[in-house]
Amino acid sequence: MTHQFAVFAIALSGVITGCARAQDPSIVQPATEAPSVDEKWDHFWAETWTPFTAFAGAFNAGVSQATHSTPLYGRDPWPYAYPKRFGASMGDIVSQNFFADFLLASAFHEDTRYVRRGEKHKVWPRIWYAISRSIIVRTDSGGETFNWANVLGTAMSAGLSNAYYPPASRTAKAAATNWGTSVAGTGLVNLMPEFLPDVKRWWHRRIHP
Repeated sequence: MTHQFAVFAIALSGVITGCARAQDPSIVQPATEAPSVDEKWDHFWAETWTPFTAFAGAFNAGVSQATHSTPLYGRDPWPYAYPKRFGASMGDIVSQNFFADFLLASAFHEDTRYVRRGEKHKVWPRIWYAISRSIIVRTDSGGETFNWANVLGTAMSAGLSNAYYPPASRTAKAAATNWGTSVAGTGLVNLMPEFLPDVKRWWHRRIHP
């Protein structure tokens, strides 16, 4: 396996992890009122306890297994390394969702639900807008601010991973890589709710001319 493919696969796993934070249907609708703390909990719960979360965990474990990347549990696929990688991946996803979309979103009064720009805007500005939401977020009062919930939440998740990663992966480099791919993934995955309605509309016109 080439180094370039390994880098691509690891980056893709960050996007898949981000997709596991995009399961609440409210993200594709314009958010009008600021969510309460209870609603932020419901958002965390809805995006976490879905079949896609398990798929994301399995995919990330497979990438880690294939590229022999963090967490370094070894190469034996079953019943040793892969289940451990799957468990670690699930821990990463759940902790990212909890810290970013509930705990810190509540503490910093941020509304982490994604709001589409929509087809009234040009494509490239929409792409930039979607990706930038990983570091820019709406406040509960309707303004914009630095996305502390996402940036610090993914950092807290990366730090927590030292509690269950094997000793070989409890390094500053591993935590920084985990954090960086997570932040980038949350930006790239916003392209899905931004453009998916366009794709659905295009497909509907093709099958129902």
